[in-house]
Amino acid sequence: MPNLKRTLGCFLATCVALMTWAVSPAYAFDNPELLPDVQTPIIDLADTLTSVQEEQLIATLDQLEAETGYKLRVLTQFDRTPGRAVKEFWQLDDKSVLLIADSRGGNLLGFNVGDAVYNLMPRTFWIELQTRYGNQFFVRDNGEDQSILQSLQSVEGCLRQGGCQVVPGLPREQWILTLVTSALGGIVCGFAAQPRDGKVFAWQWALIFSPLWGILFIAFGIGPVVTRTSDWLPLTRNILAFALGALVAYLTPVINQSASDATH
Repeated sequence: MPNLKRTLGCFLATCVALMTWAVSPAYAFDNPELLPDVQTPIIDLADTLTSVQEEQLIATLDQLEAETGYKLRVLTQFDRTPGRAVKEFWQLDDKSVLLIADSRGGNLLGFNVGDAVYNLMPRTFWIELQTRYGNQFFVRDNGEDQSILQSLQSVEGCLRQGGCQVVPGLPREQWILTLVTSALGGIVCGFAAQPRDGKVFAWQWALIFSPLWGILFIAFGIGPVVTRTSDWLPLTRNILAFALGALVAYLTPVINQSASDATH
C-alpha cells in the first residue's frame, strides 16, 4: 500500500505540474539587499544545505561551468527572496539553469531554464525532474537537501553527456507502474489469443488487439525502462510479467473447463 500511495502521489503530482507548469515564481520581487557580498553559485536563504554540502556543491558547479560553459545556480528561500535581483547578480543567460527551492508550494523545486539548455533537455525533462525529486514523498523520505543535490546531479550528468530526453534512473515507484502495465498488456494479449473458431491460438484477434496491448507493454512497460536505465533486471521482470499475464489469460478457458468437468 505505501508503494501504491507513493506511485499515485507521483502520478498526481505530474498531472498538476503539467496543468500548472510555471518555471518559477521567484521573480515577483526585487530585494538585492538579500544578495551576498561575494560571488557564489549558491544562495541558501532557507539554510537547507550544510556547510560541507554547500562547499562540495560550489566546487562541483564551478568545475562544470569551467568545463562546459553551462551555469547551474541554486537559490533556497522561505519567507525571503531576492527575486529578480538574482538575474543580474548571476548574469543568467541562455546557458544558465536556476534551481529555486521553496517549501511553501506543493513541490519543493522550480527551474528557470535558458533557451540553449532547452535544446539539450526539453520541457518534459524538467517536469519529470521536478516531480521526481521535488514531490512531498521524496522530500519527506530523503530531505530537502537530497532533493536539491540529486536533481542537480541529474542535470550535471545530462549536460556533460550532451543532453537527455528523460531523467536518468528508474525509481522503484515508476518501475512498479511499468510492471503493472506490462502485466496488463499480457492479460489483454492472452485474452485476445484464446482458442476460438477451432484454432488453438487466435493470432488474428491478438493482432487486432495489438495496438492496445502493444501500448501497455511496449510504450508504458518497456519504453520508460530502457530509456532510463541499462540495468537488465527491471526489463527482464517486465517481460516475465507480460508473459505470465498472457499465459494466465490464455489458459483461463482451459482451467475453467477442467474445473467444470471435475464437478460433473
